[in-house]
Amino acid sequence: MLWWENSFLKVKDGRLHLGERLAGNIAEEHGTPLFVYSREQVRQNIKALKEVFAPSSLCETQIFYAMKANFNTDLLKTLKAEGTWIDAVSPGEVEKALEIGFAGDEILFTGTSVSTSDLERVFSHTGVIVNIDAEEQLELMREVKDTAYKNKEIPVMIRWNPGIGSGFSPKTITAGRMTPDGTPIKFGVEEKRVIPTLEKALSFGFIPIGLHQHLGSGWTNKDFNDVKIAVGKMIQQASRLIELGLQLRILDFGGGFGPRYSESQDMFPLIAYAEYIFEQLAQSELPIKTLAVEPGKYLVGDAGVLLLRVEYIKKSYGNIFACVNGGTFNTIPRPAIYTQAHHHIVNCRKPHSESMVRVTVPGNLCETGDVFRKEVLMTMPERGDVLALLCAGAYCRSMASTFNLRDIPLEIVI
Repeated sequence: MLWWENSFLKVKDGRLHLGERLAGNIAEEHGTPLFVYSREQVRQNIKALKEVFAPSSLCETQIFYAMKANFNTDLLKTLKAEGTWIDAVSPGEVEKALEIGFAGDEILFTGTSVSTSDLERVFSHTGVIVNIDAEEQLELMREVKDTAYKNKEIPVMIRWNPGIGSGFSPKTITAGRMTPDGTPIKFGVEEKRVIPTLEKALSFGFIPIGLHQHLGSGWTNKDFNDVKIAVGKMIQQASRLIELGLQLRILDFGGGFGPRYSESQDMFPLIAYAEYIFEQLAQSELPIKTLAVEPGKYLVGDAGVLLLRVEYIKKSYGNIFACVNGGTFNTIPRPAIYTQAHHHIVNCRKPHSESMVRVTVPGNLCETGDVFRKEVLMTMPERGDVLALLCAGAYCRSMASTFNLRDIPLEIVI
């Protein structure tokens, strides 16, 4: 069994199958480029996460799915049926969740640099929890509330910045003072401003119900120590707020953990992470009713692939290029945006052989950085072969654009 195989991706008779169907046949039927998603793999990922955060005598665990990872309607319906709630980062995502059938109080709106227009749209829906990203944001919230929603009960949480962040790329670190490349972190309320922000929220008529943090995305094992420190800081901050008389019922630890993108990836110890959170909660004796987490990649990443057709093989200055009929920005922008992002690629005709060669897979855009993968080992491709880019279920279609006026691929769910 190859390291990337799961219930969705299988090698049978030497060829790649998606579920029970040949990947090549699916590509021929629907055309390429094509996103293919698996409902069953999403269900299995939800089940695995629920087992990790099994119900405890301390509190219940609620999964808020990060919709920005993938907003495919069929997958959202599957997630709803499995009991997940929604982490939305825009009014559009809030409204999409409501259209799918999520109740208002099953949606957490976590905006940044929000506008009065954003707030008007979100406040118009009953029960939606609003995450406060800045003390200054409250002035806009009060204006909108006093103008049109004066007597409406609006539950809020504080997204605080614990001063420490972690992620697989500087561009995905969401807490701390600055990223390793010197970019100031824009997210969250500074630690010393958490209490004044909550007091102001109360005075403006909002109803604080929880505390939230998000450190970054793409954790691996090396991030575990920093994550544990942040968990401890979260517990301490919540204790201080409860001592002041605030009725907090939700502690939301955000997302960050994800699927396996490469064979060498040192996976984040998710079981140890959950155990550590419960251990800290038990020691603190906090009267918290709900522990929340916000996975995106973990639930849908390995439940999707992108299929591309090889148009021709180009050889130049010793390089072998498998030139495909799609571009990164239109399909999987992550490798072009994050230098640390990699999507394994296999030749569907023969995913593994004894004579693998190093192949660079460029896209069809007028951009030097339009490369899906540099010198990846695969069975030597031929014209007409279908290549599968793995772990394409998260932050691929949702980030895709029409750069160069190229189309965004079709999606199917099997």
